[in-house]
Amino acid sequence: MPYLTTAGLELAGVMATDPFQPATTSMALGALETTDIPVDLSTSSYRTLYRVVLGAVNPGDILDVDADARVTNNVGYPDGRRYTVGVGWHLWMYSYTNPLKTQGPWWRISALSGENVTVDMHHMPLHISTLYRLPDDWPPGDRPVVVLRADAHSTAWNYNGGNDTLDVDAGYGQLIVRHWKTPAAPPAA
Repeated sequence: MPYLTTAGLELAGVMATDPFQPATTSMALGALETTDIPVDLSTSSYRTLYRVVLGAVNPGDILDVDADARVTNNVGYPDGRRYTVGVGWHLWMYSYTNPLKTQGPWWRISALSGENVTVDMHHMPLHISTLYRLPDDWPPGDRPVVVLRADAHSTAWNYNGGNDTLDVDAGYGQLIVRHWKTPAAPPAA
């Protein structure tokens, strides 16, 4: 399988979520979408941390994505039982142009990442990046939404009544998407 590269491509724009950056024509500002992730037994109860809505893209274009967030394990503090929480995080995409938006199809565009945040560790940074090539069947001109999602899980999830949450810390994250256009095909002779 060939490596993805942005060599020879035109940078079409940079979209980012970061409430601490000043507004510019190439930045779309956003904010953290949730401040807590429910802890449960499932590894599929994701929450959206950050999302970026891009402009029109075409099949073969490349999305260069970097995302960061930070979680804090305050589970059981101050009077409950403290325990380790597993955290999974990943990048996803759906079509903003599709009338169903988030109710329509989603595509995972990165590898799965995961780590346990222990009571002693307390704070854990989450970082993930990927290069994603838009598939050949992507409708030309459709607008994708790139999303950083995470879940929190533990076999001890019900120690404190089943209502524990993992904190997502404001001011410690961002989602940056660089859209690289593929060169237009030369006209047929």
